[in-house]
Amino acid sequence: MPLKNPTPDNEKPSTLKEVDWSDFRDHLATADRDGRRQWMYPKKVSGKYYRWRTWFSWLLLLIMFTGPFITIRGNPLLMMNIVERKFIVLGQIFWPQDMIIFAVTVLIMFVGVFVFTAAFGRLWCGWACPQTVMMEMVFRKIEYAIEGDAHQQRALNAAPWDAKKTAKKIFKQIIFYTISFLVGNVLLSYIIGWQALYQIITDPPAQHVTGLSFMIAFSLLFYGIFARFREQACTFICPYGRYQSVVLDENSIVVAYDYKRGEKRHPLKREQKIGERRFAGFGDCISCNQCVAVCPTGIDIRNGTQMECVHCTACMDACDNVMTKVGSPTGLIRYASLNGIERGEKLRITPRIIGYSAVLLALTSLLAILIFTRADLEATLLRAPGSMFQKMPDGHFSNLYTIRIVNKTSREMPVELRLENPAGTLQMMGGQLLVPAQKLLENSMLVELEPTAMKSGTTPISIGVYSNGKKLQTLKTAFIGPRN
Repeated sequence: MPLKNPTPDNEKPSTLKEVDWSDFRDHLATADRDGRRQWMYPKKVSGKYYRWRTWFSWLLLLIMFTGPFITIRGNPLLMMNIVERKFIVLGQIFWPQDMIIFAVTVLIMFVGVFVFTAAFGRLWCGWACPQTVMMEMVFRKIEYAIEGDAHQQRALNAAPWDAKKTAKKIFKQIIFYTISFLVGNVLLSYIIGWQALYQIITDPPAQHVTGLSFMIAFSLLFYGIFARFREQACTFICPYGRYQSVVLDENSIVVAYDYKRGEKRHPLKREQKIGERRFAGFGDCISCNQCVAVCPTGIDIRNGTQMECVHCTACMDACDNVMTKVGSPTGLIRYASLNGIERGEKLRITPRIIGYSAVLLALTSLLAILIFTRADLEATLLRAPGSMFQKMPDGHFSNLYTIRIVNKTSREMPVELRLENPAGTLQMMGGQLLVPAQKLLENSMLVELEPTAMKSGTTPISIGVYSNGKKLQTLKTAFIGPRN
């Protein structure tokens, strides 16, 4: 019977639909009827896709752990120093003054996700997402090595606490936290650099309380995710599963079950041949449920594309192994599109993909132009606060300005300022400018103009910024003078 909420007499009662536990879309596989979490015990998987993913994961992990120590022209390969607002990508330093480049890069990432997902579904999640790589290729393998396969883990958790169980659990958690601590330190080195991280580790703790706090926080965060939260990070936190439903269409490549070939499901009887099954109206699926047993999120891929599916290909390997044993062709669960299953169509480029790709190409071209035309120095010219024009003894008029110069490179750069229009003189306070590497230099300068070169009130002037004889920037401002 449907449940009814108590309502006032003047309002119509609303009806709440009971959960249909036979419908996979009415509930999560990781929660029971009372809303409590159901722990996942995915079975070990083996096969060609798992081997390819393993090799690719080792490559990604190698890049992740060696990235902070790789330098290009003396700069790290990648560093996102949010505290100092300094970002280094492929050895190129970017500052807050390069915000337009950052904005275009973010747009490229979003459009790229649209294009990639529209064509290949959640291929990123299964093969390159750090959450999947670390969980399935590091922590899961350690868990298998210590506690055994899925049935052994269930038995161990159900067993009473004794010395053997306690030793295994403590040993696993120690290893988990050690790896989480290592990962947290690597992530911190991408933010502050490995030299600063080394200083935090070697100096007395009291000298780097903030750095140590972040180090511990990162370690506990990763430990909580990989030791406890696990697949719930993909189901509850990551928006990509919900986002894909907007982008995917009938031509997107997903991990799909070939229901036309697999249905009607029926267990394989002894001495029964495949031809006899098909004559009886049964498909190739023998209801072995191995695809469900190996799934890290606990779903049944035979129900169709689901939010929880991360395209890890575990079900593909498991199904292929079973099909090989029973003498049926592999690929009952495979990379395919909906139209590929229903109509046998191959992947085709749709107008939507063409549109996304055109936008992506335009943004990429804009980013390339911004990067290649980006100056090593960026200067900002401001009038000195509260200052007015001054009349000099020789009849000339002067204005005082403040110049701020940001050196975006990792080397010192000499800077020369020239008054280009109109004719006059420019004098720097303190002599020649030498901007330190990755620093901001602020100085004052005095501009003098003859009355004949001035207009009434304000006169536009242009100042060239040069370094080693090369013009880098032109600054335009106003020269204030008498109105007559």
